[in-house]
Amino acid sequence: MNGEALREVGGADVILATSNSYKFTSEALKGLRPDGRLVVMGYSDEPLEVTGELLFKRGRIIGSLQNGREYLYEALDYAAKGKVKVITETYSLDEIGRAYERVAKGTVRFRAVITDD
Repeated sequence: MNGEALREVGGADVILATSNSYKFTSEALKGLRPDGRLVVMGYSDEPLEVTGELLFKRGRIIGSLQNGREYLYEALDYAAKGKVKVITETYSLDEIGRAYERVAKGTVRFRAVITDD
């Protein structure tokens, strides 16, 4: 789901950006609701492009390191309670090479998941 599509379904209060592609993170930012937050956890050398729209929505960008077990437990608790919606690209086991290639190039939009179906 891109930022425009996310906005069309009501937008997000929080976008957790774990991608190593700031191009796709910038695109997802378009789907942020007013007063929303973008939490950037993935690192990239490329610039993170932000438009003035974020300012007028009163949006915030927060950087976050991925460490500390207490934070992991808290995040897993949110997910277990159904407060997190994960968006993934799904690949069959036969497509594992393609999935790996897309992850290595940073072209996976969200998360790549391999299924054994």
